[in-house]
Amino acid sequence: MRGLPKTSANLNNDQIQGWKVVKRVLPYLWPDEAPWVKYRVVAALSVLFLAKLIAVGTPLFYKHAVDALDGEGPATFLMIGAIGLTVAYGLARLMNVGFQQLRDVIFAKVGQRALRSLALETFTHIHRLSMRYHITRKTGGLSRIIERGVKGVEFLLRFLLFSIGPLLLELLMIAVVLAFLFDIWYLVVVLVTIGFYIWFTFTVTEWRVKIRKEMNDQDTDANQKAIDSLLNFETVKYFGAEGREAARYDVAMEAYQKAALKTSYSLAFLNFGQSVLITSGLVAVMVMAAVGVQNGTLTVGDFVMVNAYMIQITMPLNFLGTVYREIRQALVDMGQMFDLLEQPAEVTDKPDAHVLNVQGGEVVFDGVFFGYDPERPILKGVHLPVPAGKTVAIVGSSGSGKSTLGRLLFRFYDVTQGAIRIDDQDLRDVTQASLHDQIGVVPQDTVLFNDTIRYNIAYGRDGASFEDIKAAAKAAKIHEFIESLPGGYETTVGERGLKLSGGEKQRVGIARTLLKDPPILILDEATSALDTETEMEIQTELKGLGQGRTVLTIAHRLSTIADADRIVVLENGIIVEEGAHDVLLAKNGRYAQLWHRQQQDEDAA
Repeated sequence: MRGLPKTSANLNNDQIQGWKVVKRVLPYLWPDEAPWVKYRVVAALSVLFLAKLIAVGTPLFYKHAVDALDGEGPATFLMIGAIGLTVAYGLARLMNVGFQQLRDVIFAKVGQRALRSLALETFTHIHRLSMRYHITRKTGGLSRIIERGVKGVEFLLRFLLFSIGPLLLELLMIAVVLAFLFDIWYLVVVLVTIGFYIWFTFTVTEWRVKIRKEMNDQDTDANQKAIDSLLNFETVKYFGAEGREAARYDVAMEAYQKAALKTSYSLAFLNFGQSVLITSGLVAVMVMAAVGVQNGTLTVGDFVMVNAYMIQITMPLNFLGTVYREIRQALVDMGQMFDLLEQPAEVTDKPDAHVLNVQGGEVVFDGVFFGYDPERPILKGVHLPVPAGKTVAIVGSSGSGKSTLGRLLFRFYDVTQGAIRIDDQDLRDVTQASLHDQIGVVPQDTVLFNDTIRYNIAYGRDGASFEDIKAAAKAAKIHEFIESLPGGYETTVGERGLKLSGGEKQRVGIARTLLKDPPILILDEATSALDTETEMEIQTELKGLGQGRTVLTIAHRLSTIADADRIVVLENGIIVEEGAHDVLLAKNGRYAQLWHRQQQDEDAA
């Protein structure tokens, strides 16, 4: 087979070589860590070889059965008789099918293990990718790429193990039989037919792969639009945009339909062309055999055997066409998935990274520079110490870099310049897992899993007991509400927690963080999405949550952080003021301006 062409990978516009995909799959056939896989592969190949030997020998029984009916052939076969030879022919066919099924049974566990391993590897890798990647990704398109890629794994493994090599072996055996039992010209016709068939199949398939890629892109686009619309169900309803969404989805499906029709039409052309070539070779060989029977150089059994061999050649050739079409399509699908696996994790642990050891929980931002885009810096030399056990609030106008400080502390990104330390340990020198274990986050909008309230609270600490879960819920002042629900703690919260109100979701989030019990806490505008009354209620729980912890509060409403130990005013990535609430008001600077403006807005409301 020619070198496999390139496949387009649609995540970073690079191209992945077809052979590169094959090399990525090969280790799943021969893994050093799982010897039983190797044993199964060898056993499957052995059974496959037996099946091919029987397949090539089967038409010989057919020939002698026909010759016995016609009163010709060796005396031994005449003594066995047509019925006995027919039974032997049937048994040979049955054994051939039986060995093939046994091969599939032996190999099934290998294929399923590979599928599971690759799916897990992809899922794990996606969670290792940076926040930057996940902000720009498209969930619907990503899930489609993974789905199609994983499905192609088992097929590709079968292709590597059971298709090309065994096919060539069977064709070689049949060619030798035809050349030995008949005439060299039979072999020439068969080889020419096979050559033209392979050339035609590969050429047309290459053309079809481009069409398939277009169809995949349209399928991904349509799926992405559908998921995006469903995730924004409420927004669609608010603006009466059902018709617009349906029209938008239909446009994507129309493009998919056109590409799918091209795929169907090209498949019909390919199948018909293959049929023409195979039929031509079959007719040529049968005519030669018929002439031989008329001349008396061949028996009727020979004629039947030639026909059986040609049909036997036709089947694997058709199989080759199907396999090559499918493998090229699988390479496109898997190329995109492997490209995803090769997306670098922007934030990684150093080889010698150690576990974060938190003694008090002092956090220091030391001359931190950072920008999501190198051309647009966000933080410009921020120096901010957060003493252990104290609460420091970050305020400032939108875009000043407040939330960026929280993301950098959790190490969603690494600083461009400077350092962030916890108890004199640079975050880049410790493992991400140990860092994340020591930090709790209550975001502006707590997103919940579409599972039970119990599951969502228990997410704070793996293996937490039900008593611990209830204790956290009581501390977050949500236990009584949960108990009042018909399902109690087993109540399902819906997609992203939509069955709960904003305040209820925040309390579940607080309970989850209480259960985690981290020494360092980030409150990222944790109440700005709530109404004033609910916000005041939640503030009590947040204050309780911060007791005895180092707290970094990112605030929008200044009234919520007036009692912070220190308030830092951030503007354009630079600290312009800092101090206690009363001190900053007395300065009559930037903080005082923000405070008075919010007070006026609240009075006007």
